[in-house]
Amino acid sequence: MAIRKIREEGDEILKKKSRPVEEINDKIQELIDDMLDTMYKANGVGLAAVQVGVLKQVIVIDIEDGSGPYILINPKILKQKGEQEVEEGCLSFPNKFAKVIRPAEITIEALNREGKTHKIKAKELLAQAISHEIDHLNGEVFIDKIVPGTLEYVDPNKNNKQ
Repeated sequence: MAIRKIREEGDEILKKKSRPVEEINDKIQELIDDMLDTMYKANGVGLAAVQVGVLKQVIVIDIEDGSGPYILINPKILKQKGEQEVEEGCLSFPNKFAKVIRPAEITIEALNREGKTHKIKAKELLAQAISHEIDHLNGEVFIDKIVPGTLEYVDPNKNNKQ
């Protein structure tokens, strides 16, 4: 297990589409472990493989509600319902936050790390996190979806928004 470098704003890989995982092998298991370590070290809620430079459809999420971490391989959105306006940030855009419109509820299907298909019905923060990370797999970043005029920068040295 290792901490991987998180790709940041301006890195072209963040705009590329991730490919499906064909086989859940030792390399994918190591990637999942490294992604979890990297996400926790960076105090993130979710991380897509593309954010650590790997164009594979792998997501890790932990909203710290006691039911995670979620490991989602080749996730597909089956249903979306409603919408919510949420404040969002991203590990690839350090210290930037903005409002984004996300589905209020989402149903997805994905493989877990054992290769078993499972469905997840998510609401609120989990729905937001899954939507955000699936966007990454499609080469989309939150900064492209913000509600106009809501982008804020937090100076990490001052702990205030500008």
